Amino acid sequence: MTSGLLASIHSPADLRRLPRAQLRPLADELREFIVQSVARTGGHFSSNLGTVELTIAVHYVFDTPHDRLVWDVGHQTYAHKILTGRRERMATLRQLGGLSGFPVRSESEYDAFGTAHSSTSISAALGMAVAAHAKGERRRAIAIIGDGAMTAGMAFEALNNAGVTKLPLLVILNDNDMSISPPVGALNRYLAQLMSGRFYAAARHVGKQVLSVAPPLLELARRFEEHAKGMVAPATLFEKFGFNYIGPIDGHDLDALIPTLDNIRRLLDDGAGPQFLHVVTKKGQGYKLAEADPVTYHGPGKFDPKVGIVPPAQPPKPTFSQVFGRWLCDMAERDRRLVGITPAMREGSGMVEFHQRFPDRYHDVGIAEQHAVTFAAGLACEGMKPVVAIYSTFLQRAYDQAIHDVALQNLPVVFALDRAGIVGADGPTHCGAYDIAYLRCVPNMAIACPSDEAECYQLLTTAFGRDHPVAVRYPRGAGIGAPIPSEPQALPFGKGQRRRSGRGVAILAFGTLLHPALQAAEALDATVADMRWAKPLDRELVLELAATHEALVTLEEGSVAGGAGSAVLELLAAEGVVKPVLQLGLPDRFIEHGDPGVLLSRLGLDAEGIERQVRTRFAALCRAKT
Repeated sequence: MTSGLLASIHSPADLRRLPRAQLRPLADELREFIVQSVARTGGHFSSNLGTVELTIAVHYVFDTPHDRLVWDVGHQTYAHKILTGRRERMATLRQLGGLSGFPVRSESEYDAFGTAHSSTSISAALGMAVAAHAKGERRRAIAIIGDGAMTAGMAFEALNNAGVTKLPLLVILNDNDMSISPPVGALNRYLAQLMSGRFYAAARHVGKQVLSVAPPLLELARRFEEHAKGMVAPATLFEKFGFNYIGPIDGHDLDALIPTLDNIRRLLDDGAGPQFLHVVTKKGQGYKLAEADPVTYHGPGKFDPKVGIVPPAQPPKPTFSQVFGRWLCDMAERDRRLVGITPAMREGSGMVEFHQRFPDRYHDVGIAEQHAVTFAAGLACEGMKPVVAIYSTFLQRAYDQAIHDVALQNLPVVFALDRAGIVGADGPTHCGAYDIAYLRCVPNMAIACPSDEAECYQLLTTAFGRDHPVAVRYPRGAGIGAPIPSEPQALPFGKGQRRRSGRGVAILAFGTLLHPALQAAEALDATVADMRWAKPLDRELVLELAATHEALVTLEEGSVAGGAGSAVLELLAAEGVVKPVLQLGLPDRFIEHGDPGVLLSRLGLDAEGIERQVRTRFAALCRAKT
């Protein structure tokens, strides 16, 4: 049970009734609640500790949910959830049937826009501001963007659009990477409040009116204003977009945040147009271990907050991401043309060692997936061999570039697609359900689906040796623990392998679901093939299995609609083969967050579920259980 000030906050309306003097103690309670809560459930940690005061200040000053608040990326919204009536449900965070780790419109009226991918907040908030204006409603729109999201082009596209309006839009840049020195002392606070105050705005307006009769003097005054503001803040860029830039200010100082936001609210109400507030925060604020190592504490599992994260006594099996990282280093030693590219996912994609060993061939382009892919295309044009390490759902953001810049020109780019299939606690925004379907239709593109760690290593080698684009998809986490080859060895391109011979039914498995398929096949006495490639299909293997079995089952941890099973049906239809086919995979709905094993079981994609579904469809062909 929560006690103290936090226990009295059930909505931002309760928060706004507190006197200012009680906000600092509330922030301390809220931060401690987050520490204890995430330690029990796991989740995004350091980013949420960094936004406690900012969250309090925004809800304290603005009339949410009437004023629309849009969080970018969304993994820094735990304080927001707690203050908006979801405190008692935080024990269910990221669990099946529980709270999402991201803003979700269906979860709360305070979640104005669903976010989990980056750099969407300004566009969405601008859309809300335009809609309010069209409907004659007086409301403000606030976008909070940070954690690297300003590196994406979409954010600047939105700034470019918003800057020509006079709408009540506030963009808050949560600068938590310390790319600009933290603000120091009362002078900085005073300047930020002065620049956001009505006196400053009115003086600037009057001055422009007076000097407008003498254009050279007006231009001189404008330049002086820009340079004066530039002494204390990097204002010029955002001013050129049409925003009034304010800051930077300390995002943990409520005595700076609240007066500044109060002034900005008045500017918005006075029709001053879009405002840009730059706040500087620290990831992990208030928890020393997270402050010292915000990367390790970015998204930890359960831990003891008194001790911190403790490495397991027994080293765990290597994850697919780590297998990819090892392959990348091994291949880089053999081929100097290899270049590794990541859109701001060095740790998540397993590229830390590669970065350390081959810094000149490592490129982190920031959260800029479109640029990452076309950058790789440019490298390939000049004879380099780029490898783009990217999550399945993040490649969706660069789909045009994958088609137009890579595949159309038939360039040898390897896409290492991490997080293919069910991802678990991160939920539908990160579920890699669609990559087979959206890549399979692209000419020149090949898609490999390794069934274990060893095959992943080998198929990456195969992909690297091709002279056209190849995507190798693999899931989050570890596999069965298959030993990795001592050196890169390629597998035959476009060829699968029969793994078990049975009768009646043949299961064509694409990816790691091969292993529950083999378990199910023992009870069914079914044949099982490790297909390895969703494109090109092993035509000979498919037709041979169709000719020697009475029914086929396709199995994939991806979307059934348009997936590998659809490719099998297309091949059979083209060859005039009429054969009953059961397609198993992810259904035509978004998969909620939860434990991956539980989710696969619910979807009928564990060994028991596969057996049950095959028996239900092909009862007469299946051996009875003994």
